[in-house]
Amino acid sequence: MDQRSDQQGSQSPQDAVSLVSLPARLEAILYLKGRPVSLQELTSLVGLSESETEQGMLILIAGYAQRDTSLEINQSNGRYSLQLRPGLGELVRDLLPVNLSTATLRTLATVALKKRILQSDLVDLRGSGAYDHIKELVNQNFIERKRQSEGRSYWITLSEKFHRTFSVLPDLGGSSEPSQAA
Repeated sequence: MDQRSDQQGSQSPQDAVSLVSLPARLEAILYLKGRPVSLQELTSLVGLSESETEQGMLILIAGYAQRDTSLEINQSNGRYSLQLRPGLGELVRDLLPVNLSTATLRTLATVALKKRILQSDLVDLRGSGAYDHIKELVNQNFIERKRQSEGRSYWITLSEKFHRTFSVLPDLGGSSEPSQAA
């Protein structure tokens, strides 16, 4: 058995990400950033050439144009963003059970997807504005923040209020602190 097949059973997160299509990776970046992102920044984040990244964006934009979806890719001043189509913003605001900004909701969604995340990793994903989002989410009791046992960051987890407000059942499978080895 060669070394390559031995490694397939224990893929690194980067290997798993490379199996996802380029348009899907670009879409995830735009969603998580929650702000307009330049082609150069997208290129850096996906680790491909600018022309490959631009081609991926064109495929993603075309895909959104062909689907009947509430989201669209907006391109303005050389920057791309994922946003609600015009006319849907008020509908969504009326449906939200809390008064949080879109950026703060995206930060909360990131925590919800990860279940538990280091504050430093969350800031890497969402940008420095995440510090304000975290403060607001802690103040409104949607997340809990606990100092890491080893290290300087904090573990961010969802609170009971989050689960009640958004009718999401907590993951009951082992709530011990994740190992530090990554």
